[in-house]
Amino acid sequence: MPNAPLSTPAVTRLAPSPTGALHLGNARTFLINWAHARQTGARIQLRIDDLDGPRVKAGADRGAVDDLAWLGLDWDGPPVRQTDDLTPYTKALGRLKHANATYRCPATRREVIAAAAAPHAGAHDVRYPGLYRPENHPPPIAPDTPAAVRLRVGPGPVAFTDGFAGPQSFNVNATVGDFLVATKAGLPAYQLAVVVDDHRARVTDVIRGDDLLPSTARQLLVARALGLAPPARYFHVPLVLGPDGHRLAKRHGDTRVAAYRAAGVAAERIVGLLAHTCGLADRPVVWSAADFRDAFDWKRLPPSPCTLTPEHDAWLRQTS
Repeated sequence: MPNAPLSTPAVTRLAPSPTGALHLGNARTFLINWAHARQTGARIQLRIDDLDGPRVKAGADRGAVDDLAWLGLDWDGPPVRQTDDLTPYTKALGRLKHANATYRCPATRREVIAAAAAPHAGAHDVRYPGLYRPENHPPPIAPDTPAAVRLRVGPGPVAFTDGFAGPQSFNVNATVGDFLVATKAGLPAYQLAVVVDDHRARVTDVIRGDDLLPSTARQLLVARALGLAPPARYFHVPLVLGPDGHRLAKRHGDTRVAAYRAAGVAAERIVGLLAHTCGLADRPVVWSAADFRDAFDWKRLPPSPCTLTPEHDAWLRQTS
């Protein structure tokens, strides 16, 4: 696993989504991403992934930027927002349509669930049963009918090697089928947007939570359909879980970085606790982001999820 500078210019991105506040799990992944970039000389783009319109919370983008800076992270150039310019996504959708790689689908989620044989094991995924695939001779769709756009997915596995998680293989056709690349509102779906964004920014290193490993297979399919080379390297890191073994959520208490900050917790305590969860210290420590950067080593990062305990929270809130 690399910790030495690369021979060619590298680019990574910090990509918070303003659908909620930054919590300790997000902060851990961003710290790892930032430390990797600063150790290897990679350029860092700060990108606000704000296309999920109904779920975007007012002020969450500014809050994420402030929290990252407060923790001691920096980036190269001003933040960019997906919604600043939708033209690249529109062009990509046009290319996919021209290549006959997509088709319109007016089906609602309820209709898809009703028609699917069984939901996929994932939290939200239901296999699309091809209701409006042209080969299945669906009913005609009026031009003014709101319709999403789906990518045609062929049979067989999509394999790739992750820089941290190792060899991976996902059968997208068998698990989710033809997936969305644009919504009924005409906005690019996540799986298309992230491919277009990373390509435009010449991203070479994608570092994110391992809950997105299945999404990587879909993004590789989008990149192939667009004729784009995928990012050179993916690194998917384990998540931070609550004491019940599930990913951090409100039921585990308030783990937002902003909440700890408002309570007077020093940034160095948060960074030091996260350093401990990354295997960089044998106990929680008081560290700056620079300390984290200097100590970070992919070989020391535990391969399993880490658990945030009440004892961790109590340590953060110590005043002496």
